[in-house]
Amino acid sequence: MNVYRKIFKEYWNPYIAISIAGLISALYFGITGTVWAVTGEFTRLGGHMLQWFGVDVSHWAYFQLVGIEGTPISRTDGWIVIGMLVGALITILLSNSFKIRVPKQKRRLVQGFIGGIIAGFGARLALGCNLAAFFTGVPQFSFHSWIFMLTTAIGTYFGVKIVNTKWWRGKPTLTRGPMKPVNTQPIKKRNIQPVLGLIFACLYLALILYFFATGKSLLAVACIAGALFGILIERGQICFTSAFRDLWVSGRAVMSKAIAVGMMISVIVTFIYIQNGSVSIIKMAAPSTAIGGLLFGFGIVLAGGCETGMMYRAMEGQLLYWVVGAGNIVGATALAYGWDHLGIYHALVENWPKVNLIEQWGPMGALFGTLAMLAAWFLLSNWWQKRFRYGKGIHLQKTERISHVTKEA
Repeated sequence: MNVYRKIFKEYWNPYIAISIAGLISALYFGITGTVWAVTGEFTRLGGHMLQWFGVDVSHWAYFQLVGIEGTPISRTDGWIVIGMLVGALITILLSNSFKIRVPKQKRRLVQGFIGGIIAGFGARLALGCNLAAFFTGVPQFSFHSWIFMLTTAIGTYFGVKIVNTKWWRGKPTLTRGPMKPVNTQPIKKRNIQPVLGLIFACLYLALILYFFATGKSLLAVACIAGALFGILIERGQICFTSAFRDLWVSGRAVMSKAIAVGMMISVIVTFIYIQNGSVSIIKMAAPSTAIGGLLFGFGIVLAGGCETGMMYRAMEGQLLYWVVGAGNIVGATALAYGWDHLGIYHALVENWPKVNLIEQWGPMGALFGTLAMLAAWFLLSNWWQKRFRYGKGIHLQKTERISHVTKEA
């Protein structure tokens, strides 16, 4: 019972959860040649929806770039997304914590939708979200990921400035009514959720075995990896939005430092695969990367969560994040249209190079250089946390002394 409580009733240490995620993402790359990604599949889903209404998107340049053949259930990227949702849902049910939640301020639904559109547009402009253009992009030794990381941090800073304004927060929702007596009797919770969680787990395992039995091994691997990612992001409460937002709001750097550690592990394992013949996935280091990172960082703060945070919170029953997900699909699909129809590719992407750090710095230079930059990020986050905490404390001490002197005078 204590083991069950530790696994399903208590959230996991983020360092452990993200480190395992970093290892699994590298192993997934080594096995399939692709990376852990989300918004590319969101974009394809948007394209499929347009096709349902008779819109031919096959000639759109963006879909020719990312591909739109098949359906989510026939693509490994599709099963990564499905698996993440299923894995998160299973652990949520096993922890008996699913509950439909509607924001008290209905304006949050509109705000979340707008934030989702901006984040989805920015992610696809940069050819990846916090996963493909960041968490799995850095281990691929693609320089564009560092541009995306920096500009995402800047975007979240401005996003925090917006959400802290009175006009964004709105008036607090107050309810009137008689005071209800406090119920001192323990509330008995139904145990149907863990049973459902176990049923879903068994059905999903049967699906994985079916894929292996029918020779669809890559889909089976994607199912396994997706479910593991879903379990890890939910149990570790992994959210890249909080990793940046917390730095600006409270100075808390736990998630930021944990992500750096997870990427270090992923970098080492991915490097071994690349040196043994795997082909690294390199994206253009272009103005689109910087602008996309700014928009993505700004949007995820307005929305209240990135792609990982959005997915497990949606599975918890939080209606807001289903709305955010819909916004992501709209924003990503809008970018796919604008890629060639509005000249975005020609203005922001065309003729910019794909910068592979292994080619630029050599294998050992890229490995140790990337690890050094991640270590610097870890140390900088730690320094920021201490500076924020103690700097604020010093300011408060000075304020208290001035107030004390004023009262004495």
